[in-house]
Amino acid sequence: MVTNESILEFRNLCDKIFEQIRRDVIGQTEVVEGTVIAMIAGGNVLLEGVPGVGKTRLVRSLGRVFNMPFSRIQFTPDLMPADVTGTNIIVKDDKGNSKFEFQPGPVFSNIILADEINRATPKTQSALLEAMQEHTVTVMGVSRKMNEPFFVLATQNPVEQDGTYPLPQAQMDRFMFKLIVPNPSLDELMQIVNMTQATMAEVASSVCSGAQLLEMRKTANQIPVADDVMKYAMTLCAATHPTGDCASDAAKKYVRLGASPRAGQALISAAKVKALMKGRYNVAYSDLNELAAPVLRHRMKMNFEAISERISPDDVVRMIVAEVSKRFNIAVNESAPEDDVKKGKKGKKDKRDTAETPDIADNEQNGETSAEQPVVAPVVEENGKKDKKEKKFGFKKNKKDNAENAE
Repeated sequence: MVTNESILEFRNLCDKIFEQIRRDVIGQTEVVEGTVIAMIAGGNVLLEGVPGVGKTRLVRSLGRVFNMPFSRIQFTPDLMPADVTGTNIIVKDDKGNSKFEFQPGPVFSNIILADEINRATPKTQSALLEAMQEHTVTVMGVSRKMNEPFFVLATQNPVEQDGTYPLPQAQMDRFMFKLIVPNPSLDELMQIVNMTQATMAEVASSVCSGAQLLEMRKTANQIPVADDVMKYAMTLCAATHPTGDCASDAAKKYVRLGASPRAGQALISAAKVKALMKGRYNVAYSDLNELAAPVLRHRMKMNFEAISERISPDDVVRMIVAEVSKRFNIAVNESAPEDDVKKGKKGKKDKRDTAETPDIADNEQNGETSAEQPVVAPVVEENGKKDKKEKKFGFKKNKKDNAENAE
């Protein structure tokens, strides 16, 4: 049973974890929080970002903070599955007889860093499927259990396409979160340079063991979820399917394939951990809304219309959250573009559109005249068709007026 003491202990331990990670990683608050939530909930994380933003350093720092065995696998096109899982080799015993002996691969650890996972071939990528889901590895018909807790933290570079192999959907679905690692701000960049001038090594201390992490996971699993909250979470996942009963307008227009049932499991498990981090023993609607993007963004397949209109998965998730919240009469903290599905535009205005079509109402309020911002309007003929010519109000005069002015 969850008590106030267990919630307070859970929160204090999380604060210590974040404090130590901040010694090695500057900024990236949402990425760090999402990674820790996934580790406590027992999920895997895919970190996506350009080179040099601290993806590998974050994973190495987590290995120090949680004081667990850490293995790094550098994925390359020539990496083989046996290089990841291990293989049987021939050895000789004391009597000189030859026998097969299993040599474990780097996957037999607690924290696995799959660096640049999209550079390996699909054959090698699939070597992690069983380990990520069942926490077992089968080699030559023998299944071996992984050490608990077990996590796969993978990184990939979205910029380069040469020599890369996109992850199959079956493997993408096994990641609880897909976190986008942004570029640091100016202040954060200055702090990063100052920190790395002193030392390039990680300096975080161990504050949590594997046994404590498993106890935190056990505590989080006991957090209750109200029926209405559970229904809301499952509706968010079901709304991503364009042909389902709960299909949203955004999914019907922009989504080709929706999220799998693993999305619902990940959303609830992560929401329980997030509620405990905030000192609550119940899951709130706000927890689900905040976690919807990292849970759903990599589980949806966009159709051609979304790609052509440059609608990202995060845009679709915001539309779905806004629509489902409206169904349940729930206020969304961050306003989402509800009319984007009908208009086929993003919530933010495009800079090119703003530059080409100035806002006339704003100009009038600022005291600007129509001569400074001329309005271009089409001329409509008697037959109802638009004339190709355009006239500018305030500049064109007829011939009669010109003649009177000349006299």
